[in-house]
Amino acid sequence: MRRTEKDREPEISLVDPAHGVDAINLVHYLALRHGDVRHLQRWLGARGLSSLGRCEAHVLATVQSVRTALDGTEPRPGPTAESFEAGRSALDRNTDALFGARPPGRVPRIMVTMPSEAADDFALVRRLVSKGMDVARINGAHDDPSAWERMAVNVRRASSDVGRPCRVSMDLPGPKMRTGPLEDGPRVVKLRPQRDLRGVAVVAATATLASGAADGQANVVPVGPAWTERRRPGDVVELVDARGSARQLHVVEAQAGHCEVLVWDTAYLETGLELSCEGDKARIGALPAIAQSHRLCAGDVLVLTRDLRPAVPWSHGQPGSARIGCTLPGAFDAARVGQRVILDDGKMTGLIDGVADGELRVRIVSASAKGSRLRAEKGINLPDTELAAAAVSDADMPLLEVAAVHADMIAVSFLRHERDVDEIHRYLKTVHAEHLGLVLKIETTAAYSRLPEILLHAMRSPLVGVMIARGDLAVEAGYDRLAELQEEILWICEAAHLPVIWATEVLDQLARTGRPSRAEVTDAAMGQRAECVMLNKGPHVDAAIVFLDDILRRMSRQQRKNTPLLQPIDSWNETATQA
Repeated sequence: MRRTEKDREPEISLVDPAHGVDAINLVHYLALRHGDVRHLQRWLGARGLSSLGRCEAHVLATVQSVRTALDGTEPRPGPTAESFEAGRSALDRNTDALFGARPPGRVPRIMVTMPSEAADDFALVRRLVSKGMDVARINGAHDDPSAWERMAVNVRRASSDVGRPCRVSMDLPGPKMRTGPLEDGPRVVKLRPQRDLRGVAVVAATATLASGAADGQANVVPVGPAWTERRRPGDVVELVDARGSARQLHVVEAQAGHCEVLVWDTAYLETGLELSCEGDKARIGALPAIAQSHRLCAGDVLVLTRDLRPAVPWSHGQPGSARIGCTLPGAFDAARVGQRVILDDGKMTGLIDGVADGELRVRIVSASAKGSRLRAEKGINLPDTELAAAAVSDADMPLLEVAAVHADMIAVSFLRHERDVDEIHRYLKTVHAEHLGLVLKIETTAAYSRLPEILLHAMRSPLVGVMIARGDLAVEAGYDRLAELQEEILWICEAAHLPVIWATEVLDQLARTGRPSRAEVTDAAMGQRAECVMLNKGPHVDAAIVFLDDILRRMSRQQRKNTPLLQPIDSWNETATQA
C-alpha cells in the first residue's frame, strides 16, 4: 500500500485538496485488491478477526489494526492512514457537499427524473418536492434549453415554497448510438370493438371526429369543422373503409368542433376516406403514420449503414436482408468482424460477420422465438468495440450554459476513459462552471474497467459522485454480470469516499401503474447501500417517492452501506414473552 501510494503520487497530487485523503485511500484499496486475498480472509475470519471484507472506507487502518491484533502490539496509524471514524465521515462529508444535508430519518437522497411537463406545471414540481424529492434530474437528451431553464426555475421556486432543499442535476446526453428511421407506414386508425368468446361484439369501439389535426391522440379522426358542427346525436355516418368494407359510425354526442361515435364492426379509417351522413359528405384529414419495424429472428442478417435515409421495413422470411441506419459514424471505422452488437436494450444480439465501406453486416444470434421487432431510434451497443466518440462536444454547449447558471451538478453519459473526464473539466471551465458537481454515469464496460483511473481524474473537481446506470451497463456486460459489477462499483466508490446513485427502473412499475412488484420493492431496499436512489418519471411518481422514502427510512435502521446494524430481537425477551 505504501509503495503504491508513492508510485501514484503524481496522480494523487493533482486531485482537489478536498479529495487528498480520498485518493490515497482509493490507492490503498487498489493495492489490497491487486492480488487474491480470499485465502487470507478465510484464515483471519477463522481466528475471530476482521476478514477485511468491510474495509473500503478505511483500508490501511483496517489492515494495521489486524496486524497489531496478530502481533499483540498497540496500533500506530501512519500519517496517511484514515482512521475508522474519519474514513466513514469522509463519505458523509462528500455526500452532503454534493447532494445537500441529509433528510431527517434517512441517508440516501431521492432523485427524480423531470418529465417534460415540469417546464410549465409548477404544481407538479411542487408536489414532487413536498413528497420528498431531494434532487431533480433534467435529462438533456429531451426538450430544449428554454424548457431546461424553466424546469430548473420551477424546482428552485418549489424548494423555497415548500421549505425543503432540492438540488438540480442536468444530464449530458452523450454519444448514444441509435437506429435510424424507417419508412412511415399507412395513415390508418383501427377501430375494433370488444368481443366475447363467441365473437359477438359486446362493447363498441369509440372514436372522436374532430376539427383540426389528430396530433397523435388515440382514435381521434380529423374532419372539416363545418361538417362536424352539423352532426347531432342519433346521426349515422356511412363509409367504405380501407379494406372495402361498408361500415356505420353512430353519433352519440355532439359538441362544438367534435362529435363522439360508436362502431360495432372493426373498421380501418385512413386519410382521404369519404364519410357521408344522409348525403352530407366530408373526407378524413391527415392521420398520423403508423410507425413500422423490422421483424428479426436468429440467423437473419441486419445491415447497419451510415445512410440515415428511411429504410424499408423487412420481415423474417422475405428475400434479402434488413437494413437500417446507425447514428454514430465512428462505429463504422472502429468495429471489427466477430464483435458483438446489442440492439434495443438487449432484445436482440448479433455478431458482426462483415465490414464494408459504411456498412456493418450483423448476423442475429438471439431474438424472440417469433421474431423481435426493431424500430427507429432504438439503442445500439457495441461492447467489444473501442469507440472514439467523445462524451462531450460543442453540441452540448447549450445545455452546459444553462447548467452553469441553473444547476448544482452535471451528469456525464457514456464516458469510457479518463480522457473523457479531462474533456468535461475543459468544457466546464469554458462556460465558467467549475463550481458544478460532477456525476459520472457508469454505463459502459469500458468505463467500469477503468473506474479507478476515471475517479482519480474526476477528483480534480471538489464535488464528485457516481451513478450506476444499471440499464445500459446490464446490456453491455450481460444481465448475469450486473449484480457483480454493481457490487464492485459500490466498493470502489466507497474506497474513494464518493457518493453513489442507484439508478434505472427503481420502483418503475409503481411509478407507471400505481402498484409495485414484489421484486422491485426488494431492489428499492437495496438502494440503501447507495447515497442516492433515482426514480424515473411516470404518472404515479409522487406515490413512488412516498413509498421509497418509507422503505429507505426503515432500511436506515437495519443497514448502513454493507454493514448490518444489529437492532434488538425480542425473541426470548422476558418483557416480550409476558406481553
